[in-house]
Amino acid sequence: MATRLKSVAQTLPDATDLLLEQGYCVLRQAFPTQTISALDHDLAQAFADTPFCQGGFYGERTQRFGRLLARSDHAAELVMHSQILAIAEHVLSPWCDCIQLNLTQAIALHPQALPQLPHRDQDMWRGPTGAIEYLVNVMWPFTPYREANGATLIWPHSHGISAAEPSADITPIAIELDPGDALLFLGSTLHGAGGNRSTATRRGAIVSYCLGWLKPYENQWLAYPPDIASHFAPDLAALVGYRQHRPNLGNYEGQCPSVLLNRQTSHPLGAIDALRPDQQAMIEAHVANQRADARS
Repeated sequence: MATRLKSVAQTLPDATDLLLEQGYCVLRQAFPTQTISALDHDLAQAFADTPFCQGGFYGERTQRFGRLLARSDHAAELVMHSQILAIAEHVLSPWCDCIQLNLTQAIALHPQALPQLPHRDQDMWRGPTGAIEYLVNVMWPFTPYREANGATLIWPHSHGISAAEPSADITPIAIELDPGDALLFLGSTLHGAGGNRSTATRRGAIVSYCLGWLKPYENQWLAYPPDIASHFAPDLAALVGYRQHRPNLGNYEGQCPSVLLNRQTSHPLGAIDALRPDQQAMIEAHVANQRADARS
């Protein structure tokens, strides 16, 4: 595992540049196939039990379910992949104080599944288009992704400012992947699942990260309430929402919601400022002036 991750780390700057330049990039052998197989095994019963989706967008020959961190310990290894987290933070940090987990979702695309409507995931928030990146997606295949079984279709260079323009006449690319590979694409990149014309089911998972001040796609606090999140590593608990986004967003009783993970009593809490450095400096200057006025 260390050797494989080292090879990914060596390509990290190039991968980030490629993601920003064309709207997507592929990290080959980003994760051990044994871990991917173990995660697929852990989720086998959930795949067996989950009904097909309803509606043309999700796909009526498709299964989807979330809460992967509560279903398998191996899911945390994907979510906390250090190189991919570094890429996501580099892309998103200009517009937020910290990033957050947007979702973990397992997907099974069955034979005869229709191609998905091409879409941009950032459109769920209806914010300004073209100036901000809201999201970084990571597709992790559990089985080989091929053009015939519905590999993800990507429209290169459809991201960023191009997302605010009329759709260009761009031919999509079917991104073929093997277990252990990772496909990264921006929330502004036009994409969609291909149709499954094969006789085999295509399984995988998507992990995505978004700006820390957005409402995430998956309600993380219901997916991972304190009794579950208290067993997470602190950095994983923070990523799913048990931290504040300065200034003071996502607080619990005026404090960081991480207090819920180790709090043994029900004593009342006092609110504590959680401000950006510029705001903290402004507040300190204001308080100093007020105290000076009070003494005069």
